[in-house]
Amino acid sequence: MMEQAVLQGGLKTSNNLLVMLPSSKSLLVSQNSSSQLLLHQFLQLKGQQQNKKPAAATAATHVLQGSRKQISNRLHHEEQHHAAGRRMMRMSQMRTTETKSPSSSSTSSCRRFLSTPLQAFHSTTQSATTSTTILNLGREVVEDHQQQQQQQQQHLLQQLPQALPAEQLQVQDYIVLKTSLILSKKEFFELPHVPGGTPEQLFDCEDEFLGNKVSLQLISEDVDPTTGIGKLSHEMQIENWMESPSPSDTASGSSTGGGTYESRFDLEFKVKKEFGVPGAFIIRNHHRDEFFLKSVTIELEAAQGDEESNHNSTVHFICDSCIYNTKAYKSDRIFFSNKVYLPSDTPEGMVVLRELELINMQGDGTGERKEADRIYDYAFYNDLGDSDCHESMKRPVLGGSQELPYPRRLRTGRPPSTTDPENQESRVDSVFLNLYIPRDERHTQVRVKGVVSKEDAILAAGRKLLPALQSLYSTHEEFTSLNNVRDLYKSPDIIATPVSSSSLSSSSTETRSSEPDEDPENQPEGMTYPVPKIIAVDEKAWTLDVEFGREWLAGINPAVIQCLQEFPMISQLDPTVYGNPVSTITVDHIEPFLDGLTVEKAIAEKKLFFVDYHDGFLPYLNKINSSPTSHAYASRTVLFLTSDGTLRPVAIELTLPPPCPGDENIARVFTPPSQGKNWVWEIAKAHVLANDTGYHQLVSHWLRTHATVEPIVIATHRQLSPLHPLHQALVPHLKGTLDINAAARKALINAGGIIEKTFTPHQYAMQISSGAYKNDWRFDEQALPADLIKRGMAIPDANSKHGLKLTIEDYPYAMDGLELWAAITAWLHDHIEIFYADDQSVQTDTELQNWWTEIREVGHGDKKDAEGWPVLNSKPALVHTLSIIIWLASCQHAAVNFGQYDHSAFMPSHPTSTRRQIPEEGTPEYEELERDPETFYLSTISTATQASVIMTTTEALSTHGCNELFLGQRSSPLWTSDPKVLAVFTKFQEHIAEIEELIKSRNMDRTLKNRYGPIEFPYEFLYPSSVSGLTAKGVPNSTSI
Repeated sequence: MMEQAVLQGGLKTSNNLLVMLPSSKSLLVSQNSSSQLLLHQFLQLKGQQQNKKPAAATAATHVLQGSRKQISNRLHHEEQHHAAGRRMMRMSQMRTTETKSPSSSSTSSCRRFLSTPLQAFHSTTQSATTSTTILNLGREVVEDHQQQQQQQQQHLLQQLPQALPAEQLQVQDYIVLKTSLILSKKEFFELPHVPGGTPEQLFDCEDEFLGNKVSLQLISEDVDPTTGIGKLSHEMQIENWMESPSPSDTASGSSTGGGTYESRFDLEFKVKKEFGVPGAFIIRNHHRDEFFLKSVTIELEAAQGDEESNHNSTVHFICDSCIYNTKAYKSDRIFFSNKVYLPSDTPEGMVVLRELELINMQGDGTGERKEADRIYDYAFYNDLGDSDCHESMKRPVLGGSQELPYPRRLRTGRPPSTTDPENQESRVDSVFLNLYIPRDERHTQVRVKGVVSKEDAILAAGRKLLPALQSLYSTHEEFTSLNNVRDLYKSPDIIATPVSSSSLSSSSTETRSSEPDEDPENQPEGMTYPVPKIIAVDEKAWTLDVEFGREWLAGINPAVIQCLQEFPMISQLDPTVYGNPVSTITVDHIEPFLDGLTVEKAIAEKKLFFVDYHDGFLPYLNKINSSPTSHAYASRTVLFLTSDGTLRPVAIELTLPPPCPGDENIARVFTPPSQGKNWVWEIAKAHVLANDTGYHQLVSHWLRTHATVEPIVIATHRQLSPLHPLHQALVPHLKGTLDINAAARKALINAGGIIEKTFTPHQYAMQISSGAYKNDWRFDEQALPADLIKRGMAIPDANSKHGLKLTIEDYPYAMDGLELWAAITAWLHDHIEIFYADDQSVQTDTELQNWWTEIREVGHGDKKDAEGWPVLNSKPALVHTLSIIIWLASCQHAAVNFGQYDHSAFMPSHPTSTRRQIPEEGTPEYEELERDPETFYLSTISTATQASVIMTTTEALSTHGCNELFLGQRSSPLWTSDPKVLAVFTKFQEHIAEIEELIKSRNMDRTLKNRYGPIEFPYEFLYPSSVSGLTAKGVPNSTSI
């Protein structure tokens, strides 16, 4: 019932607020009467919540009396603007007589600037001189009006006692709150600089000239007894918008942002001495263009009052948000300070704002989302198919059924498809168009002084993707030899057809880290790729069985290997459909490779392990193999732990489903050669690796660290206020996830996307992912210790470090992962202790309980009744739950993501698909294999065209951007004002630094053979920090790139 309510109409807040605030358009107040508008909204909400309509009406009457005076002032001010416009035209005419050329152009451009800014921009881009003249004229007008604006502001200040329901005060009863804003204008983020003036500059100039400004209003933590909300200051406008540092000024080092293109604006608010400490502010943008608000700082006067105020002399607001025009929002943009509280401890003046912000985030579940929206709600995965394009592109809905359960995604509200309106949402028209996510979930890149011409490492890698995709749909090139594959890293790629040399070039072997070539035109025509580390030292080491075994412990999919505890292995599939469930691997197959041990003895000593891709793939093989480009098996692989601590494969079983219902399945067992190279064995390993690559991408990577985290992101913003201490702790680990997930639905996991075009399962890929969610996923088992125990890779042991004894001591993923798991858990334990006095306080935290209920019953509604959901009734349960979420979003994602290029970019070592089955002896195909085994091997795995796309995609996915924040980092040192919170986080940072040193020492210990292996590639996927670029290490805070 809860899920249905959310999907149809949206959940209400935790305090049962049953009404949504009306649109500001319905309120008959002026834009400048900001405090009256907000009070009207609050009072309506408060009146319905507490049924105190008479008191609310009385207070509203008082504030609206002050509004009438402001409306009158506004009308007078508009007339002043018209007069100023006439003066500007006269100034333009005077300038043209002084500068004889180009007189007519300058005058006409000025007229267009006053009437239609877009036309003015098109004109000025033809002449830098003309556009500079217009901007100068605009600045002169702004300067001409500054004094008039200040006079108007003084007039509003004089009206303050009448505008607020308070008694008349003397001048000495006021104090001054010095307020600073740090922001970036739109011209300095995302868009390239246009010489002579960008359209954003022109628009801002015109908006400022017309009086459409940016304003700020402070809200106190202390409640106004006449309104029931925080005390409001007057509204102040930014008056010197056009006088902020220009690009050239900031580039020379005068930027307040320390090298970035940021502007600082200072305001002084006069408020009554008893105003209290500001806990929030409202910002209104009347410009047509958005800007990026980084932070706001308020200095409190030392004589303001009590000891607490004197102790916290500065109030910080960490915003990091794009502010759009006020008409884009139904309610005012509100920001809270960096002080956090449990709901029961919220300052009285913040209570209504706290609830209002959650209402704004939840929306009403209707309509198509727009760019400026800040709404988080849920939808099924009904947007992967594209039946409007072609019937073959239709895909089943994931989520909402027992057959194909799945976590929920973010709702976009796009119209239904034309051909299947009941089941499918329409697709965007182009891969260049963004799917809706709340704007602040998409990273805003502000240009940095001195590196304007340099390209972010991710963008440099991503520039290759378009031509690679074009080649995927237009060509089908084959590798002719392994040397042909290696040549991709020595010269420009000739497989992907280039669009232009400037659009293709990227970092070469020498520029793996953060600094791509500044001049793309100096790059060769075609694409070059960095040398993957898997072949950087030894080009043939990847073929060794010991390296095949090592990668289950230290590769990019290290959480699938299991300790073998029963033999033979038995399938859980229905035998009447899929044949004999008992594995065909026998004692005779594997005992010759167990160094004298029997199978029974090896199992008892925990020396046998297996990787099982039988049940996950077998149900789909008949469909997969019906395609002429796919021939796959379901696989089981058995490995033996040798005396030196390394793993060695001893048997591979490849199975096909029964040809007809009731028949037996078809299984073949392959064992390693006693000596030399056996190409049949190599091809058998390739089939296993192709299954592993698909499972890694669809389950270990996408499902576990992307799809299952998305509902947590949504619920966090819907149910945990920014004032909540857990919101402050969680959001850095959820940032960017919606962005990369939306990009994946657009081009990676969609019908005809990269996964379907390059991986064995093709169009059934996401159904395999859904099957893994249905049969294998439990929330509690996402904890690293629980996962290791489930797979038999560790046993509880109170005497061992972290309370676990690893089955394989040299298991790099588990060794390093447990260190990070312990650090995260310790930090969260200390953080929780600051705010929750006891278990009862956890149980009575309404926001927390609603958050967890919504995650379970809505976000993961298909598994809401499944086992494994903790009950948040104690502090230990809360710490454990939060640890799982942060572990998945940071460490687990890093373990399976950032090594993709270095492990998978050399296609023969990790093929993504198989196109031929292993031939039987005596067949023409077997003779072909014997005649030219290398060519046969390459014809079995992914094509050269597919390899090009995979290299390009994994390079982008594996690259750290210049803006990356890693585990133990925050975007600002002022992210919290609580010294206790800061102290425990500093302790966490120190713990992370110690782990880095520990990982370094482990990698220097050559007795730990699984940390390097034959390829000489150290295990650093869980090394916390990294520089930008392609580094194969680093643990970012969140599941994002």
